[in-house]
Amino acid sequence: MTMEKEKKLIKKLAEGRKSILDQLQKVIVGQQDIVDLILIGMFAGGHCLIIGVPGLAKTKIVRSIAEILDLNFSRIQFTPDLMPSDITGTDVIEQDRATGRREFRFIKGPLFSNIVLADEINRTPPKTQAALLQAMQEYSVTAGAETFKLQKPFFVLATQNPIEQEGTYPLPEAQLDRFFFNIQIDYPTRQEEKEIVKLTTYGTETEVKKVLSAAEIIQLQKIVRDIPVADEVIDYAVNLVSATRPGSDNEFIDSYVSWGAGPRASQYLVLGAKARAILRGNYNVSREDVRELAHPVLRHRIIPNFNAESEGINSDGIINRLLESVD
Repeated sequence: MTMEKEKKLIKKLAEGRKSILDQLQKVIVGQQDIVDLILIGMFAGGHCLIIGVPGLAKTKIVRSIAEILDLNFSRIQFTPDLMPSDITGTDVIEQDRATGRREFRFIKGPLFSNIVLADEINRTPPKTQAALLQAMQEYSVTAGAETFKLQKPFFVLATQNPIEQEGTYPLPEAQLDRFFFNIQIDYPTRQEEKEIVKLTTYGTETEVKKVLSAAEIIQLQKIVRDIPVADEVIDYAVNLVSATRPGSDNEFIDSYVSWGAGPRASQYLVLGAKARAILRGNYNVSREDVRELAHPVLRHRIIPNFNAESEGINSDGIINRLLESVD
């Protein structure tokens, strides 16, 4: 692809972001930061874990983005009795009417979509969680002796409810590390809530326009990978991640952190910073892009110890301290 064509695509993406936000404002009130993080994760080729109490429009945001981007969308409600084959698909026996011969045919499950919303992923057993996480990592599904490739772009947004923890199966830290971002959704402001009530208590249906196609998204994901980054920006990302690990000559970290982030966090900080810069129409990736993504990239990769919990210090508080101290 020529440089001129890349510039056109980058310009289209920057314009597309504005169009996406304009279209979403027809059906979603507020949550612009959340939408930006979801788009950054998508164009960086990652998956997102979104945490928030019920009723904050998590499903509505994802469904609307899928419609605006002209992508296939499926929603999986995770429950304790959900089996791996319920999401990946299963083999069924079919009989050929002409020959009478019976043979197996694979029926694809809801994972075979461009955008998959995994609702309440912590409510299903580890075996089913593992099937989803394998698809996220390898972009393929194995059923019996066959492996089926998933159609790209493939993007998983998993949700968790932070208030009902009875009968749940929390994701282990190694599996949480597969998610590009951990996005926290908070309550809307009073004015936003008033607008939500006005928007949703009338019988009018709002239509949204298509902005980007699947082929264009794949092209833009490739451009994100190809964009160069200055060594000083990479150094800053690596320094920030390294500083989360106990034994890094930081007394605060040694006192309050059990485990820090691994190299994948450095990769995701740089990839996310690239996507953030492009979404804003910038060709240069800055340290500010890295800083803005520190919380969603690192909050699920830092494990506070007992001292931190006893003093009410969570991973976000630790990240705030690091952003102040790491040069």
